[in-house]
Amino acid sequence: MTKYEKIGVNYNSFRNADARISARLQQLLNLPAGSVIADIGAGTGNYTSALAAFGYRMKAVEPAATMRAQAVANPAIEWLPGYAESVPLPDASVDGVMSTLANHHFRDMAAAAGQMHRICPDGPVVLFTIDPRRSEAFWFRDYFPAVHERMFDAFRPVAELVALLRTSSGRNVEVSGFPLPADLSDLNMHAGWNRPEIYLNPAIRAGMSGLALADEAEVSSGLQRLQADLESGLWDARQGDLRQRANLDLGFVFVKVGG
Repeated sequence: MTKYEKIGVNYNSFRNADARISARLQQLLNLPAGSVIADIGAGTGNYTSALAAFGYRMKAVEPAATMRAQAVANPAIEWLPGYAESVPLPDASVDGVMSTLANHHFRDMAAAAGQMHRICPDGPVVLFTIDPRRSEAFWFRDYFPAVHERMFDAFRPVAELVALLRTSSGRNVEVSGFPLPADLSDLNMHAGWNRPEIYLNPAIRAGMSGLALADEAEVSSGLQRLQADLESGLWDARQGDLRQRANLDLGFVFVKVGG
């Protein structure tokens, strides 16, 4: 059973594709309409559908049946059960590859990189991921320190990821940052940086793997302290200036291979 077999229910309710992320994916892929794109770790297809709307023909690879079951039917998208380490597509069968906030769930990143290069040896490969080491200070760790600390194990340094992808493909790899907008519509675990109230909603937390899979007592303790600080005004006294910021750099990056 994959992680998202456990936490994927109702994932689409709050993990909506953000138009700015979708636009950057299209820009980095830089392929004409009609091109075939593989989305590795496609989840429920939020970004798969967004890229299909640009005119791409999508191959959505996702191991969790719970996630695939929530996908909206789209003739431009073919769904394939499979893992990043054994992608069920022929050699050199796609024009580009993308993967959004999924590589930390891959069991073997080196094997996954090899599969991406196998199915797309010449076209662009674009990953959207996080390196917490590149982040501005984030108050989240004050309430959920163990969850925050585990991110450093889940997400390898981007320099290591770049080296791995360069070795696997023999091609150039570029990195560009993506500060999170204040009104991000894809409510991942970092999306509440300026609106901490979202963490108090259990339905929203269910789509945040770091919180959904953490120890219940650990999360409950942090939530109690966060709620108390919001009710007393202490959170706003300490962090309220964040509510006025347009974005915050929390280490999100796009990594592009070749293209």
